[in-house]
Amino acid sequence: MDIAFHLSLPCSDMEATKQFYIDDLGLKHGRSSSKWLDVDLFGHQITFVMSENFKMRSPNYVLEDNILPLFHFGVILEENLWEEMYDKVNHWTLDMTPKKTFFKDKNGEHRSFFVKDPNDYTIEFKTFIDNDSIFLI
Repeated sequence: MDIAFHLSLPCSDMEATKQFYIDDLGLKHGRSSSKWLDVDLFGHQITFVMSENFKMRSPNYVLEDNILPLFHFGVILEENLWEEMYDKVNHWTLDMTPKKTFFKDKNGEHRSFFVKDPNDYTIEFKTFIDNDSIFLI
């Protein structure tokens, strides 16, 4: 087994969450019950757990004159899969950012877009120009 990341997050609407991740994004459905849902985010496990009362504060930060959400999670994809995901998401939602290149001509140059889920979480999809530069300083 490859090493995979796991993240558990509170969820306010299980049906809307299933619709977004499974039907809209086309991700794989994992184990679930009426209280929780596992989603396969490109080999990484995201678990959504029903929670009636939770509050998210979503402060922002500035990166290269772009205002970005401080609290977000995401996945790094190969360029062709990243383009496919962008095209898929771009067809059905307005709640996303346009494609943007960060760190142009520097270590870590990558392209990203962000999309909101039904729980108000922000997901970032990235593709790096050179995968060897993902962790370079």
